[in-house]
Amino acid sequence: MSDQPDPARTSSESRAAVSVRRAPRYFRFMAVGAAVGVLVSIALTFSFPEQEDFSRLQVLGFTGLFIVAVAVALGALVAIAIDRASRRRARTVEAQRVEEHDVEAVPEAAASPATAPSAVATAAPAADDEKA
Repeated sequence: MSDQPDPARTSSESRAAVSVRRAPRYFRFMAVGAAVGVLVSIALTFSFPEQEDFSRLQVLGFTGLFIVAVAVALGALVAIAIDRASRRRARTVEAQRVEEHDVEAVPEAAASPATAPSAVATAAPAADDEKA
């Protein structure tokens, strides 16, 4: 491939300092909390004798509503705590952003000053000044 730039494309580069860190997936923590809540509800429902007023399925539903909601909230709190701890280990690095644009072939008589090829040509050296 040639090292010469394509005349039909212009590019601009910019640099910025960005923070890089690992962050937890909140949905996964909440899903694990829901699964643990369902298991705890099943264990509590079948560890006590059956009542004659309510069936085991009704007891499982009532305890499941409360326990699963609390377990999902605890999973979210754990994810928030891990997220806060990961912010301390964040690294700051310099990132380079390169944007490439296609230059459309526009006749100069019909071109407005904003789309004229000379306007695009004058914008490219400004990005080169940033590199230095």
